[in-house]
Amino acid sequence: MNRLERNFGATGEAHLKYLPGEFKVLVAGSYVICAVTGARIPLEDLRYWSAEHQEAYATPDAALERYRQRS
Repeated sequence: MNRLERNFGATGEAHLKYLPGEFKVLVAGSYVICAVTGARIPLEDLRYWSAEHQEAYATPDAALERYRQRS
């Protein structure tokens, strides 16, 4: 998703396809759930995810924790 793509009026959980460096919205929504903390992440704040594991992370610490769990 780029800054020109917006899901105006979309509410609820979005379903995304995580790609390297970007993501594609499959089902419109306003947030996704962090795979580690369970926190809601507004799409405009989503910065961390794994394309390999198709997971979103709320913070870099959450991403690192998941990486350590998989190691």
